[in-house]
This record gives sequence, C-alpha cells and structure tokens, in this order.
Amino acid sequence: MNKTDRQLAIMLELQRNNVIRAEDLAARFETSVRTIYRDIQALSEMGIPILATPGHGYSLMEGYFLPPVAFSAEEAVSLLMGTDFIEQRLDGDYATIAKAARRKIEAILTQPVQKESTRIRETMKLLHLSEPVTGVREKDYLGQVRRAILEQRKIRITYQKKATDSKSKREIAPYGLALVQGHWTLIAYCELRQDVRHFRLSRMMELSILDQHFAIPHEFSLSQYRPKDDRNVCVLVRADLDMLNVILESTSFYLEEIEERKEYLLIHFRVWTPEELLHHILSWGGKVEVLEPESVRFRIREEAEKILKYY
Repeated sequence: MNKTDRQLAIMLELQRNNVIRAEDLAARFETSVRTIYRDIQALSEMGIPILATPGHGYSLMEGYFLPPVAFSAEEAVSLLMGTDFIEQRLDGDYATIAKAARRKIEAILTQPVQKESTRIRETMKLLHLSEPVTGVREKDYLGQVRRAILEQRKIRITYQKKATDSKSKREIAPYGLALVQGHWTLIAYCELRQDVRHFRLSRMMELSILDQHFAIPHEFSLSQYRPKDDRNVCVLVRADLDMLNVILESTSFYLEEIEERKEYLLIHFRVWTPEELLHHILSWGGKVEVLEPESVRFRIREEAEKILKYY
C-alpha cells in the first residue's frame, strides 16, 4: 500500500472508530508507529481536524465527516457481485435492499469506472450448479428466522430430518444462520434435545415465531462456533487412480485420508451414516470397490442387484 492509499485508509479508520491508537493503526497497515505519526501529521497539515488524546489515541473532531470516497473498478465489482449473491441467496427483504444498494453504487461511479466495472463483471458470473436453489418457502423462512434472531424470540417448527423420517415439533432458540454447501442452516438451542442443534430451513415444514424471548449465552459466538464432529462410521474404498479428482470434488467433507499405491488409491471416509456415501459410490460404478465395513458392501451389492433387474 502506497503512502496516499494508506493515509486515505487512516482517515476511514478514524471515521469508523471513536478513538484509535497509533499502535493499532500500525498493526492494521503493517507499518511502523513512526510512519503513522508522520501520516497523522501530514493529514493534519491538509486540514483534517484530528484530535490527539495522550494515553488514548487519535480521533476526528466531532461533527466532521469525510467526503464520499470514490471506488476503483475492482472495488465496485466486489460490491456489485456481493449484491448479486445477496439477491440470489437471501430472503425477499434483503433482495430488495440489495437491488437498491446496487443502484446507489452504480450511481456514484464515474463513467470510466462504471464502464470498466461492467466490462469486468461480464467476464465473471455467480453460479450454483452443484448446489440447491434457495426456494421460495426457504427464503420466506429465512426472513422470519432472521427477524426472530434479531428480536431474540423463540420459534416453533415442524421438522423433518430426512425425507424418510417422521416429522417432529420443536421449540428452539435461534442463535444464528449459516449457508452450508448451498443449504441455509439454523444454529439453535433445541429444548427437546437440551443442546445446540442444526436445522436446515429446507426441511422445515411449518414455522411460527413465539412471543417468548431468550438470551444468547455469553460464551456463544457464531463466528467462533464449530459443530461437534460425531461422524463415527468409517468406510474404506479402493479406487482407480484416475478417480482422484472426481472423489475430491464430490466428497471432500467426508474424506479422512488418501493412500496412493502404485496401481490404486485407498480412501478413508468418515460419515454419520453409510447412506451419505451410497449414491456417490454407486455413481462411480466399477472404478471403486468398498472394502469395509461389510455392511456397506452388502448395501452396494443390494442396490446393484435392484438395478440389474431393470437391465
């Protein structure tokens, strides 16, 4: 980052923070404290009203606002593609907001930057070919859940864990949302299980927001939260060497280890249930063989016999 860009960035940090120390600015921009002192002095000489409080740090004079900042073409593309993603994946409220934000961003771009950003965007596109589309009902539930989280209100849902499972009614305290492999997933405290659980919005049959409020535990942080990995079923597969990329692309979440032998691969998977791998293994045909456990070999053989009846 050159001196001019760094000084502009320092002004933005001053506007974003009430008070910020020179040491924090130096760490933020990976430079020395002495350089920050020189930058602050240069900004002051340009007429920026920066206040220095000994022992605390720097701040902008109250009531002072920076003029609008111009975007580069690359920055504009980043923001505009972000609005594309939000429009595709979030609920109707945010889709409308994303469209409005896109219009505002495009309106403040200079003509050369607008033309260049349009040219760049025409070379890139957000596709979700291997991921499920966020359906209308799911987007509706997403909006309701999002509001329940912000208002810290419990919700009642009818939930179907898998297509073959019976439905169950749950009362849960919603903590946060995550987009996992194309599925919006709610992280919530389940009163039935007395623990934090995950619920796909696409598997919710009914949803209602309750009047009852809750408090998110102080120790819970969505950004730091990691689900328990309780996949206890190990599956060992032998595969042809040319299957490596296919297997990596489709089952990377379940992969534990790959042993490369001279003529084949030994691949270790860890799953919750064998059914999670079943359709993948069948799609790989004769290029793979399940070695263990025997129960999975039996399931593959059983499915193969069913298929054979039709051919």
